[in-house]
Amino acid sequence: MKYLLSSFLAAALLFGIARSAQAQTEITLLAPGPLGRETIDKLVAGFESKTGDKVKVTYGQGSRDTPPYGTRQMVARGQALDVSIIFAPYPQAVSSGNVDPKTATTIARLLLGVTVKKGAAKPDISTVAAVKKTLLAAKSIVIVDPATGTLGGEAMDALKKLGMVDQVKPKLKTVEGSQEAEEMVAKGEAEIFIGPQVSDKLRAGVDLAGGLPHGASTPVDAVGYVSTKAKDPKAAKELLAYLRSPEAEAAYKAAGMEPAH
Repeated sequence: MKYLLSSFLAAALLFGIARSAQAQTEITLLAPGPLGRETIDKLVAGFESKTGDKVKVTYGQGSRDTPPYGTRQMVARGQALDVSIIFAPYPQAVSSGNVDPKTATTIARLLLGVTVKKGAAKPDISTVAAVKKTLLAAKSIVIVDPATGTLGGEAMDALKKLGMVDQVKPKLKTVEGSQEAEEMVAKGEAEIFIGPQVSDKLRAGVDLAGGLPHGASTPVDAVGYVSTKAKDPKAAKELLAYLRSPEAEAAYKAAGMEPAH
């Protein structure tokens, strides 16, 4: 009798473990690097703790049309994951049929900021007039190449919005990504980097002077979609909803982004 009871308990335990393993879902998430890996990783950990599901994150590289591809290019090429976050504009990604347009959810808005060498005086960028004065006074400015990154396109748009493209063109440098730009600033090869205002993107040797005012730059929407081939559409939608939750909003604010609402 004692042997039968022990066998029954062991079988029940194994059955419970098997059921638990079956219930746990793995959701894949594609996110653009400029959102901040530290921020996304914290949110993923919060979602996993809350739901018991697991999330596997892949980070895209800017908006590259060549390997390694950016997130919207990956989606357009059929490499969308269960949930994919992309920066606007994204007509090719949405029209590809790889994501469900009805699931479009703006989770946050990325702001442009100004980065300078660590220890250098932080320039005044509090107003549009102050931004113009700072950019005119700078000896050199670096941005991400608009052809390889969304942020580069936004930085160029900001210069156009300010009517300063021709004025800064002689001292404007372009590089492939934010890390390369920050490295130039850290080495003193560029005085100012117009890039993302996201705290965990900063490398050693640089400081964030602050974010550009809305009159000088338009925030970039980060929009999430559920894949048309999601393994578990319900779980994917739950993850996307969490990325727009009050918990997520607080994380975006702490990282220097604007929440979607």
